[in-house]
Amino acid sequence: MSGQASQQYIGTKIVSAQPMTRAEYNAYRGWELPANEDGADAGYLVEYHDGGKANDPRHAGYISWSPEDVFARAYRPIDGMTFGQAIEALKAGLRVARAGWNGKGMWLAYTPGSEFAPELAKPGHAAAHRAKEAPGDNVRLLPHIDMRAADGSMVIGWLASQTDMLAEDWLVV
Repeated sequence: MSGQASQQYIGTKIVSAQPMTRAEYNAYRGWELPANEDGADAGYLVEYHDGGKANDPRHAGYISWSPEDVFARAYRPIDGMTFGQAIEALKAGLRVARAGWNGKGMWLAYTPGSEFAPELAKPGHAAAHRAKEAPGDNVRLLPHIDMRAADGSMVIGWLASQTDMLAEDWLVV
């Protein structure tokens, strides 16, 4: 290293992974295994879908190899996420749900904020009331989380319960 102090980071990537030994990965990439590395090391070919330029023509995202133990500490299947990981998935544009909601058609989606002219506010909506308060100012809607309820209706501005926040059964739908 350069002598500078390292900064710590926390990962929030959504990846695809395929089990592959170190030797298999090197062969896949057309590389020779370095003499000081064990080709039998278990691990994964990891493909990053949410950033990074592709570095192999067979993949749309950036790929690398991760040792099995390092991978296990960094990633978990997307069908057993924490609430924090579900929030990260929402911000990445994915829909999420609790495992217990399956079959009911319920899910959450992130709605980014927006801004529009006051005359575009729909009568009877909260935005129309806001537009009347300051007719010369644009109406600004802040980002929020919406829910598709079991009956198909949309709940605007869904709020999580303590149980939802502590659950580890969130999944991408």
